[in-house]
Amino acid sequence: MSKIISIANQKGGVGKTTTSINLSAALAAEGKRVLLIDADPQANASSGLGVNIRQLETTIYECMVSGEPAVKAILPTAQENLYVLPSHIDLIGAEIEMINIPDRELLLRNLLKPVRDDYDYIIIDCSPSLGIITVNCLTASNTVIIPVQCEYFALEGISKLLNTIKIIKSKLNPSLNIEGFLLTMYDNRLRLANQVYDEVRRHFGQLVFKTVIARNVRLSEAPSHGMSVLTYDPSSKGAQNYKELAKELIERQ
Repeated sequence: MSKIISIANQKGGVGKTTTSINLSAALAAEGKRVLLIDADPQANASSGLGVNIRQLETTIYECMVSGEPAVKAILPTAQENLYVLPSHIDLIGAEIEMINIPDRELLLRNLLKPVRDDYDYIIIDCSPSLGIITVNCLTASNTVIIPVQCEYFALEGISKLLNTIKIIKSKLNPSLNIEGFLLTMYDNRLRLANQVYDEVRRHFGQLVFKTVIARNVRLSEAPSHGMSVLTYDPSSKGAQNYKELAKELIERQ
């Protein structure tokens, strides 16, 4: 059975989608079968893997609101072993449409049951909010990776996310755990980045991944070409960082 990992932080611009795409690609490069679920209405994880979101007939929206099976929406990507369950801007209205659905917090968990055994890892790119879609993601997951950017206000809002995780653990998903905090956008030349690095390590100790994602221009460029950084520039610092992260994650199993 696959391990389901949400990439979550309600603070925008911390590297959630970048991590979702490139960690998924790095795990697939290690020979793992990986499904990336795009649970963000912006659909950046979908387009970042080359999916033409304007031509899709079935997305996570239809699966969650209309009951379409996940297998109908899952698409292969250009990379071997890597599949995507794409998103659509319509997902933004799903929270209102789901209001009268019984057990609406369990929709994603139930949706994934028929396909869980087909993959080694299922990675979920959560939206930057703590609404019902993100609650669904966390309820369906085994663990959560929390990206933290090495910039000012890095820890702002994390207590809110940790409280949400605690509530979901107590009421909906007792087995939910924090996989780790991932430091992103790190530039060792900046004093502030090093201060944030030290502060996060002091706060969260062993929960912080050893791998740190450095600030890297190739990471920013790759999605506009519909590729992971591992395909776009495999020798780049960004590609190396995500390969290291994938190995660290696999070793934890």
